[in-house]
Amino acid sequence: MEYETVIGLEVHVQLDTRSKMFCGCPADYQAAEPNTRTCPVCLGLPGALPVINRRAVEYTVMTGLALQCRIPEFTKFDRKNYPYPDLMKGYQISQYDLPLALDGHLEIEGDSDLEYGRRPIGVERVHLEEDVAKMQHFPDDAEGYSLVDVNRSGVPLMEIVSKPDLRSPEEARQYLTSLHSMVQYLGVSTANMQDGNFRCDANVSIRPAGADTFGTRTEVKNMNSFRSVYLALVYEVERQQRVVEDGGTVVQETRGWVDERGVTVSQRSKEYAHDYRYFPEPDLPPLNIGSEWVERLQSALPELAPQRKARFRQDYELSEYDADQLTSSRVTADYFEDTVALASTGDNRAAAKEIANWMIGDLSYLLNQDHRDISDCPVSPGALSELLGLIADGTLSTSLAKQVLEDTYRRNAPVVGTAIHIGFSGSLSQPIGTSVSPADIVQEQGLAQISDTDAIEAAVAEAIAANPKAVADYLSGKETAARFLMGQVMRITKGQAQPELALQLVQAGLEAQRP
Repeated sequence: MEYETVIGLEVHVQLDTRSKMFCGCPADYQAAEPNTRTCPVCLGLPGALPVINRRAVEYTVMTGLALQCRIPEFTKFDRKNYPYPDLMKGYQISQYDLPLALDGHLEIEGDSDLEYGRRPIGVERVHLEEDVAKMQHFPDDAEGYSLVDVNRSGVPLMEIVSKPDLRSPEEARQYLTSLHSMVQYLGVSTANMQDGNFRCDANVSIRPAGADTFGTRTEVKNMNSFRSVYLALVYEVERQQRVVEDGGTVVQETRGWVDERGVTVSQRSKEYAHDYRYFPEPDLPPLNIGSEWVERLQSALPELAPQRKARFRQDYELSEYDADQLTSSRVTADYFEDTVALASTGDNRAAAKEIANWMIGDLSYLLNQDHRDISDCPVSPGALSELLGLIADGTLSTSLAKQVLEDTYRRNAPVVGTAIHIGFSGSLSQPIGTSVSPADIVQEQGLAQISDTDAIEAAVAEAIAANPKAVADYLSGKETAARFLMGQVMRITKGQAQPELALQLVQAGLEAQRP
């Protein structure tokens, strides 16, 4: 039997606010000593009263607007009751029936293997809640124990719930990467999956192809990367198909992804909404989201990735691939446009393609080798612009420029864990020391391209004298031999001979050998 996959995603996004959701404790818990970002509110002590973080509400509304959601005028917070050690109060302040945003969508390309084109994936709701404490388990100890770090408890957490519109693990991955890009462009979250700022749970089911009713779904948790989400969904779909084909029944439950083993394992039976005994939070007033507030937030929305990609294609005449790569994150797009502004002498399009090639090619290679992001790049837009200027004015050949780029990168790269500043409009860190520019390296190492005819002619004579077979091949009609000899000239001059001039002089020298 042929089956159809049905997937819905619940994405939790930690909002990038200075303080927690309902108290004044700093939200910078990542590098803090355990239990040093706490107060009576986030510790759940008797008599402590919560206060709503206005910025977190605004960030959630902005995300809802970017997802084309409807923003209700009236919203409220609720108590979600469940007993677990990471929940200090014994309940979580969340939203149930009246969230901040409803009925939106996010467009994806669709899974080409399923013949689905670009289409919208429904977003059921976007709501706001508080994060829970962090548990650390030590089961291998002689007695076995767990520790609780309350620093994370109370950090603003936005939940984006999709409708069950995704039809394959690949579509789920596309949806996640698009959503990840969106919240970064909005500036509402750093969205670092490795830090837990961007987390995903998936509801997965299968049904006979063409059926209208949904099958029994399982919830999959513990996926901490886009790759993990994709692999976990592939496994879970195949597992459910095996269960059905073997005559069994899929059980509604929560399953955890075990990355090391590449499997999902049963954790507990799936809870229903009534299990949480939701009721309105009595310590917080309802919120009225006025139209003026919404309009102000709407006008403050930045240009998002799809719009920026379309503009890059039009304004800079970039290919679909290049524009997609350069708008994959806001900081990458900012780096590109800052470099274009510095390198352009009039028509931006003349510089844009070359900059795109260097960013997507050599610069990305260096960053990937060091596992760095463009926001932590040791080569500033100004330095890359200067490098391209040295190529344009004939100081450097392309091959020498590659060497200078790598030297610039290595010389400016800080030791691991040290922040740097590269001076463009993205969100970057602070300066350390004096940077080394491409021009500095060219001068220091004497790498300027040789365009002196006499100097190159001497190298040409040496190459011709040392390679009689190549000379004979050329004279017998093999013109590619001239290219080989030009390579020998470049070797003799350590790559500094001006390539076009070197080729001309090689050809002239070879013609002089004819009887």
